Amino acid sequence: MSKLRLSVAIGDYDRNRPLIDGRCEIDGVDPVVMTLTPEEMFYRAMRHEAFDICELSLSSHTLRTSRGDCPYVGVPAFVSRAFRHTSIIVRTDSGIRTPADLRGRRVGIPEWQLSANVWMRAILQDEYGVNPSDIHWVRGGLEEPGRDEKVKIDLPDGVEMTEIGPEQTLRDMLSNGEIDAFMGPRAPTSFTPDNKDLRWLFDDPTAEAMAYYKKTGIFPMMHIIGVRKTLADAHPWLPMAVLKGFEKSKDIALAHLADTSATKITLPFVEEQLRQAKALMGADFWPYGLGPNRKTLDYFLGQHHSQGLSKRRVSVEELFHPGSIEAHVI
Repeated sequence: MSKLRLSVAIGDYDRNRPLIDGRCEIDGVDPVVMTLTPEEMFYRAMRHEAFDICELSLSSHTLRTSRGDCPYVGVPAFVSRAFRHTSIIVRTDSGIRTPADLRGRRVGIPEWQLSANVWMRAILQDEYGVNPSDIHWVRGGLEEPGRDEKVKIDLPDGVEMTEIGPEQTLRDMLSNGEIDAFMGPRAPTSFTPDNKDLRWLFDDPTAEAMAYYKKTGIFPMMHIIGVRKTLADAHPWLPMAVLKGFEKSKDIALAHLADTSATKITLPFVEEQLRQAKALMGADFWPYGLGPNRKTLDYFLGQHHSQGLSKRRVSVEELFHPGSIEAHVI
């Protein structure tokens, strides 16, 4: 049987790189791999169904699943995860020192429905008592004007959001004080160590994130892998083959990272940070599959619905192809 020739759009991360460079494969697939930015992947996937297998925003996938019109079925390979305590950047002259100080302030966001922003709004509300309706949201392009929401949304009652002008950017508005803070997965290019006008909201975001994990056991996921629904219907073996391929790729990457005889990434203190992560989160600190991620997914889906994104409360199983959440045992 010949392999399926399929387009695969994913980010260039260490956990994906063995699939990108061919050190491991997806069973039955002859891939045409494209390494793209999240913004490009998500836009093309949600607007044009451009890829056969691709990284998806967990938020966008949930929203479209709730509407019943998602062109992709999910596979529980969580290729992007992050504690988002670094995602809020404030002006140093704004008087914002704690999350409570965000009440009544103008906070810029690229899109309401970004997974990172869903998570950070949830953290602000549940951990610090700051509700989405407490903040005046300002939405638009971060570095370039004219950015739209990828999918149409309706804001929840009580939430105010202003669209910026057609020539404006959030980066410039933050620099000149038209907004007090910014929240999003990508920091503005103006946020540099020598720019004393901007700072993280949290003095020590790593300590905040570690405390959050110790309290909740949640390591937020941002992206999943999607398979074009028509392909999964025609080839029901494909979603599990995709999951196996991404799991093997991650295993190779983690083994490579743990070989500290010569550091594999251009960053100091890698060995120390790896040991710290395992001590806090266990040996499998970046788990794929449904079992170890059910609690985190269920929390996200509840928050997604309460923030006005999904019209109904989506169940965890609805996000994924059944063939990718059932495994054989020997």
